[in-house]
Amino acid sequence: MSIPMDLKYTDNHVWARLEPDGMVTAGITHHAQELLGDLVFVENPQVGRKLAAGEACGLVESVKSASDIYAPLAGEVTAVNADLETAPDKINQDAYEAWMFRVKPADAAAFHSLLDAAAYQKLVEAEK
Repeated sequence: MSIPMDLKYTDNHVWARLEPDGMVTAGITHHAQELLGDLVFVENPQVGRKLAAGEACGLVESVKSASDIYAPLAGEVTAVNADLETAPDKINQDAYEAWMFRVKPADAAAFHSLLDAAAYQKLVEAEK
């Protein structure tokens, strides 16, 4: 299973990457897309929406089920990956390349409190 070391993670299978401009890019993990199967629909939060950490803010649907996507941290949505509206399977192809949305963090330090790759790996192993 692929768990990039340079990303942070949440316990509900969202990855987060701190960008040079201070924004945080988010998407679902490889593990999450593997559990869901072939994705057929992605709903991202609206640009401008203010999110609380852990708030349900999007949705992914597969041929098997649907799952909420949760904000990795509090902040305002600054961009969404519109390509996923017509090609949700890009997440299945590369979950870490197919980002879902970007957030301007309300508290920049909150990013560092997310799980590192080793802690996320332990979480995934515990779920098996």
